[in-house]
Amino acid sequence: MENVLKIHFTKLIKPTPEIAEAFNRWENDASLIPFSRPNLNKDELEKRHVVTLDDLKQRLDNNQIYLIYLEGQLIGEVSYQVDPGHLFKKEAGTAWIGITIGEAIGRGKGIGYQAMQYLETQIKRQGLKRIELGVFEFNINAIKLYRKLGYMEIGRINDFTYWQDKMWQDIRMEKYI
Repeated sequence: MENVLKIHFTKLIKPTPEIAEAFNRWENDASLIPFSRPNLNKDELEKRHVVTLDDLKQRLDNNQIYLIYLEGQLIGEVSYQVDPGHLFKKEAGTAWIGITIGEAIGRGKGIGYQAMQYLETQIKRQGLKRIELGVFEFNINAIKLYRKLGYMEIGRINDFTYWQDKMWQDIRMEKYI
């Protein structure tokens, strides 16, 4: 019999100290930093950020955030914002998305695929028709996931992030839903 993972999603409405602690852990995990934020040099890769309850509350001003739980344990988050200034293709009614599987126990199990499908459903419910994302060119697993979900490359931004002693491109992808 196939082992079915118990995954559920919860919209973040009111951040708690425990949620802030998880975001801090993920945003300062040396193995995740190269994949989750652009870095201009080696020093930035080593910088640590503090995520407070107020920071999370401010994020909620511009983002819809959904927490990912596996077997009742918070393991990650998916989010979107509408029409941010950093869109590659400036098309009104576009959701810019992000995903973090912060806990290692949640990686490599298809949770990212399920989380992306869930997020797309929430975006459709808001009446949006287009999704855009950015993924660093060295993040091969994420690129495969996005292609599997139907995202198409629409452009690249050169020298966008530093990792492994060189600068890499940011690949921009889109999907109409």
